Amino acid sequence: MKSSVKLRLDDTKQLILLGKALSVDTRLDILKLLCGRELNINEIAEALSIPPSSAASHIRVLEAANLIKTTLQPGIRGSMKLCSKVVERAELDLVTAYDISERTEVIHMPIGNFVDYYVEPTCGLVGERGPIGEEDEPRCFYHPERVNAKLLWFGKGYVEYRFPNHVLKRVKEDRAELSFEVCSEDHEFNLDWPSDITVWMNGRDAGTFFCPSDFGGRRGKLNPGWWPDKNTQYGLLKTWSFTPEGTFLDGKKVAEYCLSDYELSENEYISIRIGIKEDALRSGGVNLFGSCFGDYPQDIKLTLFYKE
Repeated sequence: MKSSVKLRLDDTKQLILLGKALSVDTRLDILKLLCGRELNINEIAEALSIPPSSAASHIRVLEAANLIKTTLQPGIRGSMKLCSKVVERAELDLVTAYDISERTEVIHMPIGNFVDYYVEPTCGLVGERGPIGEEDEPRCFYHPERVNAKLLWFGKGYVEYRFPNHVLKRVKEDRAELSFEVCSEDHEFNLDWPSDITVWMNGRDAGTFFCPSDFGGRRGKLNPGWWPDKNTQYGLLKTWSFTPEGTFLDGKKVAEYCLSDYELSENEYISIRIGIKEDALRSGGVNLFGSCFGDYPQDIKLTLFYKE
């Protein structure tokens, strides 16, 4: 049954995906083709006179925006993807629940600025121009050049960062958000390599992200030219939200701790630890991306929301 979606300005992530999906003529033509029928990728490619690989690329974008769905069906030579449209109507309200009196403090933390760590191989750090220290040698995380790291990885362990909280000495926080690009870690990229990646804030377990892959197969949008194609290429941008109602990961509640439980103003800093629990079900490591690797031009970002 086809559905309708209603979005507003606060639905940032979905709006971006929807805008991207509808920004290319070919993708609009695909949606027209799928009105009232299902087609496989080869049929779509033939109808639009484009290569099947191009059709598959457009399908992935439409699927990411939740406008279509694909199902695998047996074909003459293996399986084929059958595509169908799942949204009949999209409605946009240009309104927001954002409180205009709310202020923000945004802190960008370079991934090499960790203050504590424990890592096990595979592990390493690289900067924009090349490796930092020796690969698979945990001691390289003490290297003086580590502060310039733009990508780091480890098979087990954690890295810890400390964010300033001086603004909270004079105001009371309403909520907080933490975002970074991350994926699993294998020796080279491996699309079938899951990992349970956990965040701790001020020592409290803020929830675990199940990452399905050590992503590769195409180059990360920001990766420097010297970075080999066989290595990890990109991650997923994940956002933790800390609110009075609980802790959320990309809008889904992942921990019962509410904002006050993290005691953000009680210490001289805010501690953020990213890593793998010792008893993790899927101990598939971590790749943490900085501002010139992967797909997103940012380091670790902590945003504090407050009212004067």
